[in-house]
Amino acid sequence: VYEVHATIVVERPTQKQILIGKGGSMLKDIGTEARKEINKILDTKIHLILFVKVKKDWRNRPSDLKAFGYDKSE
Repeated sequence: VYEVHATIVVERPTQKQILIGKGGSMLKDIGTEARKEINKILDTKIHLILFVKVKKDWRNRPSDLKAFGYDKSE
């Protein structure tokens, strides 16, 4: 069993609240579906640990876009 840590980045605290959902229910659902897909792709069981981080205006910073794999120069 592998342990996978993933961070979901949003721009505003309200987006974080929506993503987590009441009592963490939305984040739990997202994690469950993501875990199933990753298990299928890797053909092995994983333990998925999700974090939600607020990073204001990350979509407008080339360095952040590149760090997240959205490099426009490619």
